[in-house]
Amino acid sequence: MRIIIRIVMLLALVWIGLLLSGYGVLIGSDVNAAGLGIQCKYVTARGTSTAQYIHSDSGIVGVNNCPLLRKSDTVIEH
Repeated sequence: MRIIIRIVMLLALVWIGLLLSGYGVLIGSDVNAAGLGIQCKYVTARGTSTAQYIHSDSGIVGVNNCPLLRKSDTVIEH
């Protein structure tokens, strides 16, 4: 029972941290447009967001993988 309570408290602290910082954590990615673009999906404390990047395998032009963390446009309402 203690383990469940600690896990719930840890998840609540992570959610509060995401809410206050405005960052999102990567939950998935898809390569689209014949490999020229990559679509990254992030979960934030306020829902999910999607980002589009130019994709290349070498990473010279664009990115080769989605970033693990991404800053959202809106953090919290003032």
